[in-house]
Amino acid sequence: MCRHLAYLGPPLTLAALVLDPEHSLYEQSWAPNDMRGGGTVNADGFGLGWYTDDRAARYRRNVPIWTDDNLGDLAAGITSGAVIAAVRNGTDRMPHDEAAVAPFRNGKWLFSHNGRIPGWPGATAKLAEELPVADLLTLGAPVDSALLFALIVHRLNDGQDAAEAVASVVHEVEEAAPGSRLNVLLTDGEQLIATTWTHSLWVRRTSDSTTVGSEPFGAGHWDEVPDRSLLVATATTVSITPMEGPQ
Repeated sequence: MCRHLAYLGPPLTLAALVLDPEHSLYEQSWAPNDMRGGGTVNADGFGLGWYTDDRAARYRRNVPIWTDDNLGDLAAGITSGAVIAAVRNGTDRMPHDEAAVAPFRNGKWLFSHNGRIPGWPGATAKLAEELPVADLLTLGAPVDSALLFALIVHRLNDGQDAAEAVASVVHEVEEAAPGSRLNVLLTDGEQLIATTWTHSLWVRRTSDSTTVGSEPFGAGHWDEVPDRSLLVATATTVSITPMEGPQ
């Protein structure tokens, strides 16, 4: 499975979050501690997302993160108070181009998915029918993560609260494809919505920042988020609630 993180707080360089800390996301790409969903490395691409002047920006590659000679200078030169990043372990028989790499973007929203949907794509065909044809035709990539994001965005556009949109999609995908792994991160640069659904997520809180990650990294105290939980956070607040559904 993939590894990902998100941060809200005082501006930091991307390098301070992704490259420099002990057991950073960079290190997790080849030495993860918890790959319970299968695989041993996350070498199928990486992506960084950040906000500047309320605009969501991205840098994505479909190569192992350690092979990008430009990343160090790029990450050291970009500062943001809202960041999302991921390293990918792609699912067999799914595309491996850059369009399949998180974070996915739609307007102000950035999204990452750590997991897989068994029986893809047939298992979720009925759910996909709720999307406008134009949305299906413009999916960034024919992968389960892109469909998850499209379903969430569709509900956001219908006026649903972000936490409600994420939770409802997770429940309905699990019902359609039992055994799905659905750890997701969604942010608009101000708030963060995250789920744990059969995979790990940890949270680190300070007086002015919130960081979540598939695995703890860097200094500070981390708390494990219980499985099947919904996390809703800002830089200074964190709420964790159980998600209904089979345990």
